Amino acid sequence: MQVLTPRVDLAGFIARIAHAPARVLMLDYDGTLAPFHVKPDQAVPTPAVAAVLEEIIQAGGTRVVLVSGRPAEELPPLLNLSERPEIWGSHGWERLLPDGRRIVEEPADEVRQALARAAAAIRAVMPAGGRLEEKLASVAVHWRGLPEELARALQREASACFQGFAGVNDVEVLSFDGGVELRAVGCNKQYAVKAVLSKTKDDSAVAYLGDDITDEDAFRAVKPRGLGVLVRGEFRKTEADVWIRPPHELVEFLGHWRVKGDHGVQ
Repeated sequence: MQVLTPRVDLAGFIARIAHAPARVLMLDYDGTLAPFHVKPDQAVPTPAVAAVLEEIIQAGGTRVVLVSGRPAEELPPLLNLSERPEIWGSHGWERLLPDGRRIVEEPADEVRQALARAAAAIRAVMPAGGRLEEKLASVAVHWRGLPEELARALQREASACFQGFAGVNDVEVLSFDGGVELRAVGCNKQYAVKAVLSKTKDDSAVAYLGDDITDEDAFRAVKPRGLGVLVRGEFRKTEADVWIRPPHELVEFLGHWRVKGDHGVQ
């Protein structure tokens, strides 16, 4: 584990987790809890990560929140936990509660229409092996697994197409590891983090773990109240406070959250 922010006392933070009056652990999914996979329905946590996450859930002392760009309903089958955690999906546009209730915010009609037009434009030039994903408030193009030359061509095509819609339809372009996305302005991972923190006591132990560019706004949101943790095999420039490498350092960090007791749940 490598501390990136000089003011951060990582050892002190870890020691405080066990004694904090409340604990909130927020995690991205793809690339953080689960390694990337060309087939998204096969992207699952490693056995060690899955085991420690189950132990955290079973201990009952930590509010576990998944914050993902995926549709929220995709994650419970992949996580395969005994109890469903709270899940914010589609970059914060939807929330799936542990009891199964789903709370959704939807972009305006004109935004949805712009996203549909962008999807149609990309679909017309999508090469075999590329993947177009239409979600609640975004359209994403994935080139993971394509030959390098074909991936670069799709990246140029999709980025140019999406830029043509950005700025005039309340949508924005965001690159991520292995793709590019056109998404509605209004909700993002920062929105989800701020919503969670608004219901969290000031003296709580709080961390957000993520790997991608899409997690940077979440790192910025959590830092005034807790720890931003970059989970990545190779370092990149980031707003996070700490860098850990999966899976071993990830398992080690998560292990500190296996704290029994109901007082930590908010």
